[in-house]
Amino acid sequence: MSDAQSGQPSEWASSSQEPTGSSACGRTRPMAEARVFDHALGVVARCPACSHVLLRLVRGPGRAWLDLRGLAYLQVPLPEQTRAARPEQPRWARPGHEIASAGADTRVLWGCFLDLVNAMACIGTAVALFPVVKRQNEAAALGFVTSRMLEAAIILIGVVSLLAVVTLRRDPAGAPGTDLASLIATGQALVAVRDWTFLLGPSLMPGINALLLGWLLYRSGLVPRLIPALGLIGAPLLIASATAALFRGNHPITALAAIASVPIFLWELSLGLWLVVKGFKPSPITTGMAEPNIAP
Repeated sequence: MSDAQSGQPSEWASSSQEPTGSSACGRTRPMAEARVFDHALGVVARCPACSHVLLRLVRGPGRAWLDLRGLAYLQVPLPEQTRAARPEQPRWARPGHEIASAGADTRVLWGCFLDLVNAMACIGTAVALFPVVKRQNEAAALGFVTSRMLEAAIILIGVVSLLAVVTLRRDPAGAPGTDLASLIATGQALVAVRDWTFLLGPSLMPGINALLLGWLLYRSGLVPRLIPALGLIGAPLLIASATAALFRGNHPITALAAIASVPIFLWELSLGLWLVVKGFKPSPITTGMAEPNIAP
């Protein structure tokens, strides 16, 4: 015999742990201890001590009636207590925050501007080094220039995607009749493009750059060989880390990414400082560059 037929409490009794007070016996107990019956026309909750009816719930098409006359009081948590028990998600972690929430567009624009500077620096450094390193191996030097230009192009794709998000936030996102769900989906797609460009650009391409330029500088002796050795050590690790993240859905292996970034960071920092302070070491491939061309 089912609970509804026998009049015994149903197993789906209220799960609320908030205390309630019965108006009949005056006892205060959690709502979860109420004896709930569903054999009548509606749902009836009775006090477990005196069997007094605490509440009645009757449901109909599209509406419900709740009778709380059997309760002296019902204690519920305040919104502040609810937020303390379950911390609210930060704005950046909420779905659709890219479009629907208010944000600092100026900071995004500054970030895009700095990415543009980074992309231009990729091209500039490659063009500046090409006339020198091509004397060691022109094919490898041309590959280095190409990889730097590809890195710059990938960075620019990410910049354009973020600028498109800013445009969606400023213009159509607040227009009357705008389909917010479609805008949120579009914004999330554009941010996903930015995330993938960060993996394929600044995360993967520096490894390829370090392989090409590190080999050229190591063979030519233009800088102390310890410096390009750092790049040659870190390049395979960085490529392996980016490849693993690619097949994991853009979820990098944290330990591998941290280990790979250390030698690449030291390689790029030490190379830049050495060239600024010392310049190229005397080498057979730079001898002819310093000599002026004198017509016979």
